[in-house]
Amino acid sequence: MAMGNRSRLRGVSLSMNLRFGAAALLLCPTAIAWCQHSSFAVATIRPSAADVKFEHDGSFEVAGDTLRMKDVMVQSCIKWAYDVQDSQISGPGWIESDRFDITAKADGPANAGQMKIMLQGLLAERFHLAFHREQRKMKALVLSVAGTGAKLKPAAAPDAPPYRENSANGSIAKSMPIREWANFIAGPLQMPVVDETGLTGKYDFVIDFTGYIPEPGKNMDVARPDATGILKAVLHDQLGLNLDGRRAQVEVMVID
Repeated sequence: MAMGNRSRLRGVSLSMNLRFGAAALLLCPTAIAWCQHSSFAVATIRPSAADVKFEHDGSFEVAGDTLRMKDVMVQSCIKWAYDVQDSQISGPGWIESDRFDITAKADGPANAGQMKIMLQGLLAERFHLAFHREQRKMKALVLSVAGTGAKLKPAAAPDAPPYRENSANGSIAKSMPIREWANFIAGPLQMPVVDETGLTGKYDFVIDFTGYIPEPGKNMDVARPDATGILKAVLHDQLGLNLDGRRAQVEVMVID
C-alpha cells in the first residue's frame, strides 16, 4: 500500500478479517510460545480525525478485546509494538508524517503484550512493513538511580496496564515500568535513552516542570536551559534518577 500522504486514505475505511499467521510469526518467532492471539479479528484504519492534545505520538488504549489508537503515526505504532525508540527506527519519511485513527479487536480479552504481537502483524499486513536489524554506535543518554536513591512510589495497581498522560505542565504515570518511561522520554529528547536503573517494578509518579522553565516575560536575562538540561534536573529532583550522556551501541530497525 503506497502511503505517500494521508489523502490517499481520506474517506476510506479499511476493515477486513485478518489472519496473519506466518507473517506475524516471522516478525516475532516467539509469539506462538506464549500468546494465544496471533492476529486481530477485525481492524479499521482511517485518517486521523483530530489531534490528541499534548501527545506527539497520539494515544494508545487497551480495553478488554480492543486496542484503540488515535492520531498515531506508523512510527508511533512501531515504537509501541516493538518497545523501541524513535532513534531505533530508520525508514521513509511518511512513517512519521501521515497520521491515523486505528481500532482493532481481538477474538477475546487480551493484555498489552498480546496486543503488541497482533499490532506487529497488522503493520505487516496493512502497511507492508518489513525490516532488518543492525547495530549502530551513536550518542545516547543513560538513565540510572541517583546517589540519594530513587524517589518512586510502587504502583497502587501493578497489574493494570501502564498509563501515561501529558499535561501543560508535566506528565503523570501510573503502573509504569522504568524501561517504558525511558522509551517515552527518548522521543522529546531525540536521542536513545538506555535504562540502567536496575528497577524492575512498576511505579506511580508525577513530574512537574513548573519552576524549571522561565515564565514568559520573566527571568529572560537568564539563559534558557535546553530540553535535555530541564529533564535532567526534573528527573534528578523529583524522581531521584540521573540522566547522563555517552556513546553506545544501539540496535536499529531498518525499514526495507
